[in-house]
Amino acid sequence: MIMEYSPVSPQAEPAERAAEAALRPSSLVEFEGQPRVREQLGLVLAAARHRGAVPDHVLLSGPPGLGKTTLAMIIAAEMGVPLHITSGPAIQHAGDLAAILSGLVAGEVLFLDEIHRMSRPAEEMLYLAMEDFRVDVVVGKGPGATAIPIDIPPFTLVGATTRAGLLPGPLRDRFGFTAQLDYYEVEDLAEIAKRSAVKLGFDLDDESARVVASRSRGTPRIVNRLLRRVRDYAQVNNGGRVTEELSVAALELYEVDELGLDRLDRGVLEAICLKFGGGPVGLSTLAISVGEETETVEEVAEPFLVRQGFLMRTPRGRVATAAGWAHLGLNPPQGAGEGLFP
Repeated sequence: MIMEYSPVSPQAEPAERAAEAALRPSSLVEFEGQPRVREQLGLVLAAARHRGAVPDHVLLSGPPGLGKTTLAMIIAAEMGVPLHITSGPAIQHAGDLAAILSGLVAGEVLFLDEIHRMSRPAEEMLYLAMEDFRVDVVVGKGPGATAIPIDIPPFTLVGATTRAGLLPGPLRDRFGFTAQLDYYEVEDLAEIAKRSAVKLGFDLDDESARVVASRSRGTPRIVNRLLRRVRDYAQVNNGGRVTEELSVAALELYEVDELGLDRLDRGVLEAICLKFGGGPVGLSTLAISVGEETETVEEVAEPFLVRQGFLMRTPRGRVATAAGWAHLGLNPPQGAGEGLFP
């Protein structure tokens, strides 16, 4: 089954990457939100420039769409060096990593996205490269194999992961600075929306920016995507002029409600409440009831519903909370949720 495109998915669609790149901030000063990470990272980079050295390796962790790739680009820009981008799934053999590392120039930044998905042999090679700036290339096989050490210039590795718990301890320990990115406040997202509107060439007032920000699930990628949809709606229906009322109408057209729930989120919540009496209901049964794959329900809809406090995962299955019932304008039946935990 092909999953229907969701305007509030935190994952970047291939077709929107170019538009997304045009809206990225290019410096820490422009980077809205994450004040603690911004201050800490700024200190790391400023100290490295003062010493005339390369910055420590940086690990960025957090949910998708929060700015890990943007921060990697900013690190390279702040240090005035090129950025090389690759990903963990693209490095299946140690030789793949050796080829990338041996092609770096002193001081350059290597961005390794989804670092937790890198192969084990490449991971073990990366330990030595990060610590001693050297890789050992094995020539030959069996008893006659020989390891040839190759020195590589000092570089900064920026690793990004959505699942920091999957990184082995020895790899995590080799990063000099680790930043955990959190979901953004509505005020920060509204500022991002206004800055992006300037780059897109239209005016966005405070009220309209807040409408878009409040429905963006705390994620800059989503706020920029919804902003482009509001712009399109305004161009077709109001001569390009964006107002608060128009922003609400545009997002209602795309079935994004005032809290950021889309069609799938509401479908899951309604199925639990209306078809299964509030739960508990198993994941596979729930997925069938909304006509989606189990992975789609588990990875796309559930995390946000749980974060909003509308849904609970229990030993017996998924259960709607009182807040979930209230969001649908319904009253939970008497005794709902009793006896769910041993």
